Amino acid sequence: MMGLSWPLWQALGLTLRLAAITTLVLALVGLPLAHWLNTTRWRLGPVFETIFALPVVLPPTVIGFYLLVAFSPDHAPGSWWRELTGQPLAFTFTGLVVASVCYSLPFAVQPFQAALRGVPRELLDAGACLGAEPWRVWRRLHLPLASRGIAAGLTLGFAHTLGEFGVVLMIGGSIPGVTRVASIALYDDVQLLNYGEAHRFAALLLAVSFCLLLAVTLLQRRQHR
Repeated sequence: MMGLSWPLWQALGLTLRLAAITTLVLALVGLPLAHWLNTTRWRLGPVFETIFALPVVLPPTVIGFYLLVAFSPDHAPGSWWRELTGQPLAFTFTGLVVASVCYSLPFAVQPFQAALRGVPRELLDAGACLGAEPWRVWRRLHLPLASRGIAAGLTLGFAHTLGEFGVVLMIGGSIPGVTRVASIALYDDVQLLNYGEAHRFAALLLAVSFCLLLAVTLLQRRQHR
């Protein structure tokens, strides 16, 4: 892979940074959300669960279009962000992070839900009977017992962010060093008929994706043992 040009290495580094930050946000937002979806008895709970799962079935360009409209200075939250920072939200790295979290959320939340549901209720009830507060039971008992499934969800969210194309193209375009992630860089090379470098870069991305999915598979197998 030493034949890769600097712009491709730059794009790969930006992608790994985007995936790492997105995964961190998915952990902070997705775990409480998964717990709430699993435990809520609100009648509209299934409606919200369906809304959060929409990125699984919606074309990425549809999500990208609506996010682009929302990120514009003429609409909230784009207008709020512009007033707060003086900078636009679209075509920035911050915009890519927000879009990536929205797009990858169900790919992390659904494994989180399955992992949390897989913890025997008797163990959680035992912790509650010993006088522990609900939040302490969740943090010290529920999360550790579901750790392998949670790790699988985080790995899947990371891998999904690596492969984003439609959403990041519409939200970020192709600004080198700012929004030009790996999938966009590969697309640009193909557009330029630079097939040799595109092939080497695609092979590298394929190897990284395979390793991540293998890790998810191994984690899921260990979880069900």
